Amino acid sequence: MGLVVLLLPGAQEGLSLGPRAMASLAELGVTSAPLVRDADTVGLVLQGGAFDEERADLAAAAVAGPAAPHRTLRPLAQTAVSAAMKTEEERR
Repeated sequence: MGLVVLLLPGAQEGLSLGPRAMASLAELGVTSAPLVRDADTVGLVLQGGAFDEERADLAAAAVAGPAAPHRTLRPLAQTAVSAAMKTEEERR
């Protein structure tokens, strides 16, 4: 599964998540695109089984325009989290 986080500083003004942008992301293989932000930066988490992380620049152009400055974060590791099992002593 391809996964990247696009960091788009100041992109609030030019960001588009309309039908055209979503169609472009779908063509790139993106199936999930949660949007996050703080006061200065918008983050777009792009995931998809057919999404090639090397095409992140095309995804950034689709949602923020071809000249939009951005940074791309790529995964370093994948982990699963589960509920901790209690020992016999902790259950008492």
